[in-house]
Amino acid sequence: MNKYLLSFLSLIISVCCIAQPVKKHGQLRVDSAQLKDRKGKPVVLRGASFGWHNFWPRFYNEGAVNTLAKDWHCNVVRAAMGIESDRGYLKDTAGAIQKIEAVVHAAIKEGIYVIIDWHSHNIQIREAKDFFSKMAAKYGKYPNVIYEIFNEPDHETWGEVKDYSATIISTIRAIDPDNIILVGNPHWDQDIHLVADDPIVGFTNIMYTVHFYAATHKQFLRDRCEYALKKGIPNFISESAGMEASGNGGLNEEEWQRWIDWAEQHKISWITWSVSDKDETCSVLKKTAKSEGEWKEEDLKESGIKTRKMLKLYNKE
Repeated sequence: MNKYLLSFLSLIISVCCIAQPVKKHGQLRVDSAQLKDRKGKPVVLRGASFGWHNFWPRFYNEGAVNTLAKDWHCNVVRAAMGIESDRGYLKDTAGAIQKIEAVVHAAIKEGIYVIIDWHSHNIQIREAKDFFSKMAAKYGKYPNVIYEIFNEPDHETWGEVKDYSATIISTIRAIDPDNIILVGNPHWDQDIHLVADDPIVGFTNIMYTVHFYAATHKQFLRDRCEYALKKGIPNFISESAGMEASGNGGLNEEEWQRWIDWAEQHKISWITWSVSDKDETCSVLKKTAKSEGEWKEEDLKESGIKTRKMLKLYNKE
């Protein structure tokens, strides 16, 4: 074969792998605290989370997902469905599902993974069971889909979160036996060390979420994560960024990089917050950003420029 033709074919294959990570990795599973693909190779998902669907609904569309996949090189996006607040799931169920499904459909079309996130700080067990039953029935056949069943428990005990999680996991597993399920833990996903001492048993392909904001959460939280890993607890960073936990303040780029280096060292997936245009540091877009994507660099805030740069760097393979 002509060497130039071979080089061209290699380039095409490389581009396809970036654009279609689900085609490359297929059905994901958890093995020995590590996320792995259908061939048993470790996988690191890196991507971006949309902001609350009920506050920034304009970005919940195919064009935004297309930009995140093709330009930002996200191999996963997170659809954050607000629950209790205005225009949230409890007050506008049909509208909430419509927005989440727009992102899910677009992610499946793009061949990337997508997290269906029950973005709540409180236990709503009846409503969560109903929602995840519907999502599992409709999307459980797609290897793209990951369920995040409790975004950030705040003041609930681990015992309460554990009981809730076991119920929702059972609900999903009755319909979808294998897609990954992400489980939260108390104090805004800071207490994974409690999980390590009393994990959920009897289920496969579950992981536990950790959320960090680098200017606030430093070595103490990585130490908790290390403790959990040593006890066989799989970590998944489903929300993170470089500023304070409030979402404001300046970026601590040095500490943010420490987190990314740590995650890469342990092959732990990480997702940044958030695709929104709120007047705060952690919203990655300016008001000038089009709803349907195709954002220019001048449409990005400092955190957006940094996030896009990191994703393009680490998801280049």
